[in-house]
Amino acid sequence: MARQVPIGARLRAARLGKGLTLEAVATSAGITQGFVSRLERDQVSPSVATLVAICDAVGLRVGELFEAPPTQIVRAGHGSPINFGGRGATESLLTPGNQSQVEVIRSVIDPGGSAGLDLYVLDTEIEFAYVLRGTLVIVIGEETFSLEAGDAMTFRGRDPHTWRNASAAEECEVLWMLAPAP
Repeated sequence: MARQVPIGARLRAARLGKGLTLEAVATSAGITQGFVSRLERDQVSPSVATLVAICDAVGLRVGELFEAPPTQIVRAGHGSPINFGGRGATESLLTPGNQSQVEVIRSVIDPGGSAGLDLYVLDTEIEFAYVLRGTLVIVIGEETFSLEAGDAMTFRGRDPHTWRNASAAEECEVLWMLAPAP
């Protein structure tokens, strides 16, 4: 089962640090003030597209929401838990959160879990996905790609895209690499 990682306090601190109102962030991100307020209290989990829009509105890179030391060894099962958005995914950041050249994320996606229906873009040149187990569907623009365990895909993070676990019964495990880190 996916677990939600608290990011609300960091988003609120960034918003207040920039002197922005809930209304300003909501308008910029194309969502309601109530949603921003609930997110800042960790009562909702945004889609990836919404999280990226909110971070843009408050002037954060998504990776800045998640702390990690500058040099680290990540032992199996001990990555820094993050909530990159979407639903039904437990994600771990495997690189330091302040790393700007590359970001590596391990996602375990529940059956039917996804980044949401809305296509989103990331401020990164390259996005790479390697499926460790299960079946991952990636939609880029109007094209749909199905990846099985052992398959890898590289594409531009700035191209509108989304993803989902195609299975209604099995988890999907994916290793993502984003360069530079969004």
